[in-house]
Amino acid sequence: MIARVAWLLARPGAAGTATLVLPVTAFAIVTTLLLTVLGGAQSFWTWTDDIAFSYQLLAVIALVLLVVPLASLGGAAARLSARRRDDRLATLRLLGATPATVSALAVLESTVLALAGAVAGVAGYFAIVPALALVPFRGDPLGIGGVVLGLPVIAGTVLGIAVLAAVSAVLGLRQVVISPLGVRTRQDAPKLSWVRAGIAAAVVVVSFGLMSVLQVAGSAMVIIAFLAAAFGGTLAVLNLVGPWVIRLVAQRQARRASRPARLLAARTVLESPKAAWRQVSGVAMTSFMAVFAGVGVALVDLTAGDAGMDAASAQLFADIRTGILLTVIGSFLMVACSVGVNQAAGILDRRDLYRSLDMLGMPERTMDAARRRAVMSPLRLTAAGSAVVAAVVMLPLTGVTLLVQPLALIVIAAVLAAGIGVVALGLVATRPLLRRAATEG
Repeated sequence: MIARVAWLLARPGAAGTATLVLPVTAFAIVTTLLLTVLGGAQSFWTWTDDIAFSYQLLAVIALVLLVVPLASLGGAAARLSARRRDDRLATLRLLGATPATVSALAVLESTVLALAGAVAGVAGYFAIVPALALVPFRGDPLGIGGVVLGLPVIAGTVLGIAVLAAVSAVLGLRQVVISPLGVRTRQDAPKLSWVRAGIAAAVVVVSFGLMSVLQVAGSAMVIIAFLAAAFGGTLAVLNLVGPWVIRLVAQRQARRASRPARLLAARTVLESPKAAWRQVSGVAMTSFMAVFAGVGVALVDLTAGDAGMDAASAQLFADIRTGILLTVIGSFLMVACSVGVNQAAGILDRRDLYRSLDMLGMPERTMDAARRRAVMSPLRLTAAGSAVVAAVVMLPLTGVTLLVQPLALIVIAAVLAAGIGVVALGLVATRPLLRRAATEG
């Protein structure tokens, strides 16, 4: 659907409309998914019996695994079509507009788009509520009252989305205010330092240490805090180190490229490693989550045959299976939305390049092959790397035995394959948009 909307907007003269519609769509998706996740988890915190803590612990894990990637997707939404916005604002600077005027216009535009998308996302959340209320936990459906969020939470989420957009706009304005001519002529070269890798390695080591001392934590709140810090911190640094890693790989591929499509793909990644990362970051988060899903399914399978298990424990493990399924579904919804929005935006942002290549005689299949390679090559690396990082963080808690259980490996492989398949389908779905951009400009 996103690709179809972008295709219709790719007509001559429709670039400005596309610049508006894609960010609004992305913010609406982020808001809907975020409110759905929060609404589904809030019921767990109303329980106060002996086994309630286990459910709350699982809710924290699910929230971290979904909310952190959703925040990343929200940041990507705030940067959609940023190049065109930078071009317009840089032109204003060259015409004499003051930095304060440029800053105010950029922040206002991003905030208004975010608010429009967030309001649409709230409507989408209420449309999902009836289905979410039917999800069973502890033998009963959650119910409408259990999944409908209060007005302060909804308003806070909408406000948070707007603030995220405003902050992203301010950060993106630095190069426009400092050097409008460089932005207008596209002379900004991305700079990514090896310091990113050092920070990521340090966070993974700290997360490993937190998981190692989890069993001797003094209280339930400390356990929840350690889990949230370990999982959330590791997921966050994936976004930090990901662009740096794929830039290194692209540099090597550019030096060894033997075909036009390979060279164009490598140069596309090197043009903006952060943009290339946003194309695959959703699957990187899903790969991270796949390890937890695999371990959870293996654990449920190993304990299902225990004849001495009481009814409450049996219900808990059945609910773990339900929670894993919901988390996987939510993760794939996030990936599908991220892929559709980012791939459509990527084509629209490079429409001038594709039009120029078409005029120079480059076949469409070569452009499409380069586009596919620019996405799939980093994708394979990030999917495998994220799964390995997740396994390292989980190792102190689960040991090697659960990680190498056949069922766990099957689930991990299936989730990885499905995530890569979603991206591949997104590439196929947006090919008509590429053709339109190349032939009509």
